Amino acid sequence: MDQKRELSSIDLAAIVAELGAYEGSKLDKAYLYGDGLLRLKMRDFDRGRVELIVEVGEKKRAHVAAVENVPDAPGRPPNFAMMLRNRLSGADFAGVEQYGFDRILEFHFERDDEDTTIVAELFGQGNVAVLDENREVVDSLDTVRLKSRTVAPGSQYEFPDERINPLEISYEAFVANMDESDTDIVRTLATQLNFGGLYAEEVCTRAGVEKTTDITDATEDDYEAVFDAIERMSIPLRTGEFDPRVYREDDTLVDVTPFPLDEYDHLDAEAFDTFNEAVDYYYANLDLAGEDDADEAAGSQRPDFEGEIEKQKRIIEQQEGAIEGFEQEAEQEREKAELLYGNYGLVDEILTTIQQAREQDTPWEDIEAKFEEGAEQGIEAAEAVHSVNPEHGTVTVTIDGMRIQLDASTGVEKNADRLYTEAKRVEEKKEGALAAIEDTREDLEAVKQRRDEWEEEPDEGSDDAGEDEQEEVDWLTEPSIPVRSQEQWYERFRWFRTSDDFLVIGGRNADQNEELVNKYMDGNDLFFHAQAHGGPVTILKTSDPSEPSRDIDVPEQSKQEAAQFAVSYSSVWKDGRFAGDAYMVTPDQVSKTPESGEYLEKGGFAIRGDRTYFRDVAVGVAVGITCEPHTRVVGGPPSAIRPQVETLVEVEPGRYAQNDAAKRIYRVFRERFEDTSFVRKVASADLIQEFLPPGGSRMKDE
Repeated sequence: MDQKRELSSIDLAAIVAELGAYEGSKLDKAYLYGDGLLRLKMRDFDRGRVELIVEVGEKKRAHVAAVENVPDAPGRPPNFAMMLRNRLSGADFAGVEQYGFDRILEFHFERDDEDTTIVAELFGQGNVAVLDENREVVDSLDTVRLKSRTVAPGSQYEFPDERINPLEISYEAFVANMDESDTDIVRTLATQLNFGGLYAEEVCTRAGVEKTTDITDATEDDYEAVFDAIERMSIPLRTGEFDPRVYREDDTLVDVTPFPLDEYDHLDAEAFDTFNEAVDYYYANLDLAGEDDADEAAGSQRPDFEGEIEKQKRIIEQQEGAIEGFEQEAEQEREKAELLYGNYGLVDEILTTIQQAREQDTPWEDIEAKFEEGAEQGIEAAEAVHSVNPEHGTVTVTIDGMRIQLDASTGVEKNADRLYTEAKRVEEKKEGALAAIEDTREDLEAVKQRRDEWEEEPDEGSDDAGEDEQEEVDWLTEPSIPVRSQEQWYERFRWFRTSDDFLVIGGRNADQNEELVNKYMDGNDLFFHAQAHGGPVTILKTSDPSEPSRDIDVPEQSKQEAAQFAVSYSSVWKDGRFAGDAYMVTPDQVSKTPESGEYLEKGGFAIRGDRTYFRDVAVGVAVGITCEPHTRVVGGPPSAIRPQVETLVEVEPGRYAQNDAAKRIYRVFRERFEDTSFVRKVASADLIQEFLPPGGSRMKDE
C-alpha cells in the first residue's frame, strides 16, 4: 500500500476547522527551506510558540507542528523569505480558509500598514503565492502562465476553475451530476463529485452500495443511500468534532485521516486528540525513501528518478486525455453548427417566432407555454424546443438527439458562426496541449537520461578527486539541460545585473516609468537617463525592495553599465546612432513638479541640481542564455552579460525589426546548443525580443 504524500480536500477542510483556534497569533518570522517548505513561526497568547508548516513540494501539507518536529533554521534566507518577513513581522494571523473543495488554502494576516494573504496551492506541482490587500501577486515560488489563469508577480491572483463541493451539494444537484456519468458509482464519486478514490470507496462502503454498480443500473434507493452517507461523513467537518487516526501497514505509516474509515478496518490505527497533531506525527515520521534508506545512509543520495519518471508519465496521460477531450469537443461544436444549417428552416422558424414575440413584449413565460402547446399539437418546430432561458435570452433545441443552445436575438447564420468559432477556440487549446505534451515527453527523456548517467560506472580514479572540486559543465554540448526557472518581480520591466551584481531596472513605457520612480526608487538608489528624448527611466538599485535602503558605494563599472543601458534603450538606438550622452542623479533630485510655466508629460520628471554626465556612451546590447543557477535568457550591456551566460550574441543598430532580429538570434542559439528543445523552452524569439532595444537591430559583425 502506497504511503500518503498529499493531504486531500477533506483533510484540508479538517485542518482549516482546527486552525481557527490560532487566530490572533502574532507572526515572528518566516523561513523557507529548499523550494517547497514554508515555516511561519508565531506567538499565541494562550499557547505560546506556534509553528505553522506549509509544504508544496513532493509532500503537500499544512498544519501546526510540535517544536521538536520543526527543522532547524536554514542559513541565509532567500529573497522570498526576506520579503515575507518584511511584510508579516508583527502581523496578526486573521484566519485561514479553503477555496471551495479545492486543495487551496488562503492564510490571512493583518497589520496596521498592510494586509497580506498567503495562498498555498497543494495540488499538481504545488505553489505558494503572496498577495497584497488588492490580491495582486507580490511574489510566488513558481510562475504559472496558462490560458485559464496566471500566477506571476504583478498580476491579479486567479484561482483555477472551482470544483463541485460534494459536501454542500443539494440532492437534486447530486442526482443531476451522477446521471451525467457514463461509468460506475465509485468512479463517478471520485471524479464527477471530486471525492478521490479513497473517500469515494468509503462513501460506497458506508452506504452499503456496490461500488462497481454502473450508473445506468443505479436505483433511486442507491442514490439516497449514497447521498445519506455523504451527509453523515460531512458532519464532523461542519462541527469540528474529529476522531483522527494514523494508519499503519506492517509497521509502515500509510495514511492519516480526520476520522476512522471503514476502508481501513484491516489496518493498525493510532488515535490522536486533534487532526493537526495526527498530521504532524504522520509527516514527521513518514518514510518516503523506503528501501533506499540504506543507500542514503551510505551516502549515495540517489535521486528518485523512478518517481519522477512515473510523474512525467502521469502528466502525459492526463495531457493525452485532455487532447482527446478537446478533439471531441471541437468536433461536437462543428456538428452542432452543421445541424443548424442542415435544419435551417426549422431553426429559423423557432428563432423568428421568439424574435417576433419579444418585439411585441410577449413575456418569456408565455413564449415557453406557446412552444409547449405547439409540441402537444405535433408542430415540428415546437417539438424541437427543449427549454428557454429568459435570463440569458437563449433557447435550447434538440436536433437529431443533440441539444444546441441558441442566442434567440440573432439568426441561424450567427449562431452557427458562434459554434464554428468555439470549435476553432477549442482546437487552439488542443494545439497548446500538443505543444505542452511534447515538452513533457522531452522532460521524461531528460529524466531517463539523467538516471542512465547516474547509474554508469565512474571512471577509474574519479573517487580520488577532491570533493570540493566541481567539474565545469559544457552546457552547449549537453544533450539534455534541466530547466530551472523562477520569475522575479522585476522581469516585467527592462532589467539586467551589473558586473558587480547590482540590479538595474528600466521602464518599457510611460506607465512603467511612473511606477519605477513612485514605487521602486529608494533614497540610496541612483537614477539614470539618456540625454536624448524618449529614453527609459533607469534605476540602479542598491537594495532589494523588501530590504531597508542601504547607503553604499557603487563601483564606477556598474555606473558605466547603467549609463550604457539607459542610452541603448533610448531613441539613440532607434535613430540608428551608435553613441549618446546620459546623466546620473540621486532620487531626491527627481520630481513630478514642473518648473513654473512648464508641463511634464506622463512618464516625465523634472531634474533639479547638478548632474553627473557620461559623454559619448557607446550603445551596446548583448543577449545570452544562462544555465546556472537558473535557466533563462538575459540581456543588457555586453560587459555585464558576458560573465553571466553560457553563450551570447551582441547586437547593434541595424535594419532588422525587433521580431526578425529576435528570430535570427534564436536560430543562432539553436545551432550552438546540442539540446535544441532547451533553447525553445527558455529562449524563444518572443523572450529574446524583450531584451532588444526599440527600433532596428542586427547581430554585430553580421
